[in-house]
Amino acid sequence: MAPRLWIRLRWLLKRSNRPFNTDDYSAFFSWLVMGNAIILILGTTTFVSLVIFTINTVFAQELVARKVGEFITKNSKLTVTFEHAIVPGWSDGKICFKKCFVSRRPKTVGQFLKGSQAEAYAKSLDNTGEEAQLVDDGNYTQFDLTIEEVNMSLSFRKWVNGTGIVDTLEVKGMRGVVDRTHVHWDPNDDARNYKNVHQFGDFEFNEFRMEDVLFTLLQPAGFRPFSVAIYNCELSKLRKHWLFYDFLNANIMSGSYDNSLFTVHKRQRLDDFDEDDSGQSIAKLPWKRVTRLRVDSLNIDHLNKGLEGPFGWITSGKVDMIGDVMVPEQSKEFHVSEIVNIITQSIQKEATRHINPDVQNKEDHILRLTNGNTAGSNDISKYFVLDLTMRLNNVRASVPFKAPELSYVNYALIRPIVAYINSRNAFIEIKARIVKNIEDFSGSWTVYDSLLMDDISEEVYESFVEYVADDEARLVRMRKVAFWTMQLLVQFIVFGLGAVT
Repeated sequence: MAPRLWIRLRWLLKRSNRPFNTDDYSAFFSWLVMGNAIILILGTTTFVSLVIFTINTVFAQELVARKVGEFITKNSKLTVTFEHAIVPGWSDGKICFKKCFVSRRPKTVGQFLKGSQAEAYAKSLDNTGEEAQLVDDGNYTQFDLTIEEVNMSLSFRKWVNGTGIVDTLEVKGMRGVVDRTHVHWDPNDDARNYKNVHQFGDFEFNEFRMEDVLFTLLQPAGFRPFSVAIYNCELSKLRKHWLFYDFLNANIMSGSYDNSLFTVHKRQRLDDFDEDDSGQSIAKLPWKRVTRLRVDSLNIDHLNKGLEGPFGWITSGKVDMIGDVMVPEQSKEFHVSEIVNIITQSIQKEATRHINPDVQNKEDHILRLTNGNTAGSNDISKYFVLDLTMRLNNVRASVPFKAPELSYVNYALIRPIVAYINSRNAFIEIKARIVKNIEDFSGSWTVYDSLLMDDISEEVYESFVEYVADDEARLVRMRKVAFWTMQLLVQFIVFGLGAVT
């Protein structure tokens, strides 16, 4: 039976019964190599799944975990442990990791191992006998996270282009602790010094999803621990070098930050684009779909910790924030006049802003906005617009012990602003439009290194100055009205006495 099958197979492959020679074996080997290369290029996830399924035996799981993990987590400096074997997902075309533990601590170098999730977490908390393995000072965000399930698909073309081999990523059931208590800054340090430096191989996911995420965040300077939850998160792309910018443009994200609900979503209703607050038609403006950011009842201590601006003067209260993020369409058919008008207004406002002569400004905002090119407003696609509405509820403020070293702050107005804040028992509403250069978000991971928080503080200060001026003008008008009323009353009394006599 076997010889007959061998003869039939040889006839099927060669259409001949002569024995195989060197040319035949060379052709079979070339066909095998080229076939695998084609599968690797066109279906990277399928190819890797087949390889894992083939060699992922009981004895080879440690080797498979280490090699696959080191390849996937390149440039991340993570320690990853998984409890169950790597499972290829044949139905959805993804590779699945079950019960993962991801950690970044200064005491170990990057590893990817197979083992118990609970044992890995306990080992991360053990500091005995690990001093010799320290590889850095730990001045960064550290974390210990357990993940129930991680699904990913791979792309050979992305890996060749230097954007990482992971194409799409989905994370479910994350728990743990994010520890920032070790983070410290030098005096008068610039947040932009900590921006991400782009490297070949930095990840760029074409799709990113998270759900059921809950972790405890530990902040530096003795700030109280609080919980952060993300119920659902969907991003059309997530890039390591544009991390903060991509989260600002999320398709949808909802969760809670210290028990304050927040949402990020695209404005869906058709009438959202009919007109803005001033009644101007915006249906034809060249913006992508506007992203709405909303935070409800956030404790003010998250904004005033370590800041020298007006937020730093507020000692208690809560804040509601609504922001509309607008990014121009990547198209050549722009309504240039509309966008140039917004940019010009921002530059004019900055040019007429009060500059404190006692403080040296780090960098001119106009130069950042135009990248040093005064004619740069012709390139409309590089501008980012944020329409921000803030409602400060039941806030109280105090005069800072040390005068803030900010170029836009007039020292003579600090006490009137603090008095105005304390005189409002209900709420204070602030509306501002912030125009930024897109390049400010290059390498940015937070609201601080992108200088967005500095821009918000400047706009809040300007709003307080306008409110104080309006309040002073109102008091002057009230005095004039009171004086006119008293004058009129005295005239009536005098005329009445004259008529009686």
